[in-house]
Amino acid sequence: MSASAIVPEPFRIEPIFSPRIWGARSLAPLFPQKSNLAEPLGEAWLTGVDCKIATGVFAGKTLGVAWHEMPPEWRGLDLKSVEEFPLLVKFIFPTDKLSIQVHPDDAYASVHEKAVGGRGKTEMWHIVSAELGAQLLAGLKPGVTKEKFLESLAAHTLEDLFQAHPVHAGDTFFIPAGTPHTIGASMVVFEVQEYSDLTYRVYDYDRVDAHGKPRELHVEKALAVTEFSGKSRATLKPLQWPCAELKNSLLAACPYFATERWEVRDAIPVHRDAIRFHLLVFLMGTGKLQWENGEMEYRPGECWLIPSALDGYRLLPMVETSLIRTYVPDLNAVRESLRRLGIAESRISEVVFE
Repeated sequence: MSASAIVPEPFRIEPIFSPRIWGARSLAPLFPQKSNLAEPLGEAWLTGVDCKIATGVFAGKTLGVAWHEMPPEWRGLDLKSVEEFPLLVKFIFPTDKLSIQVHPDDAYASVHEKAVGGRGKTEMWHIVSAELGAQLLAGLKPGVTKEKFLESLAAHTLEDLFQAHPVHAGDTFFIPAGTPHTIGASMVVFEVQEYSDLTYRVYDYDRVDAHGKPRELHVEKALAVTEFSGKSRATLKPLQWPCAELKNSLLAACPYFATERWEVRDAIPVHRDAIRFHLLVFLMGTGKLQWENGEMEYRPGECWLIPSALDGYRLLPMVETSLIRTYVPDLNAVRESLRRLGIAESRISEVVFE
């Protein structure tokens, strides 16, 4: 069968779970099968290129292979020529602080990190759940210089230089490349990012791995890419789109991704998007995805790829459902859609970043 003859349908992607020294020994309720674990798991990669496809014509193949084999119209008009899968989405399960780290932008990575793909890393976090007192650090305080940064690093007081942000379920944070940061304990985070695993670790609280060795630090590279201006727009206020059929909030949009949160109580139709594929990640609730040639049940923790070529589908919740929809946007189109809804430019600029 030729690629163009493959009938488009949604497919589910199996996650890959990664051990981390700061991770959790239970990933319930998102992944109840991952409980009473022998070693802590820190991340569930939902769209790693090595993740296996669970359903549909590409079942058993990796996402990376499926991306290359799927008909171009499945990707969408804007993404036909994109060679590598563009979005990495994951859940993060910290029971301790992550290292203090920073990510390079595309310009720096294209020169200094060609061997690992040459892509920088801009990301956003949406808080799925958080315990009382949970917080994260994102961005340096105004007035922090490179010299002061190094002094505090040597004195083990680096955290004092950061802007601290209390964390609650439903909060969203935008972390552009160059923003130093760390996620704290006692929360579950949903992350969307450029497809890149470039992390420059600055400080790791003197921890050692299972073999008694400290993890590698990358201080020189980190200093080369860190934003020292003191500007931080980390905390975002979701922008709710007027919609009669569901509660739909735009969490953040940038050249690499746009992310929405949907709250769905009743069956809704979703129309075709010929421009791009999108991903659905279910946070809460159960129900069915239904399209012309089939239907499948969904549940929390699952990630589904919706091909651009699919002629629409329906969401039929059995239990009230919260989900994330994320995709590679046309920012001009996003802005224009918001303007047509009468949303002020100042409000748009709070969640849409060039």
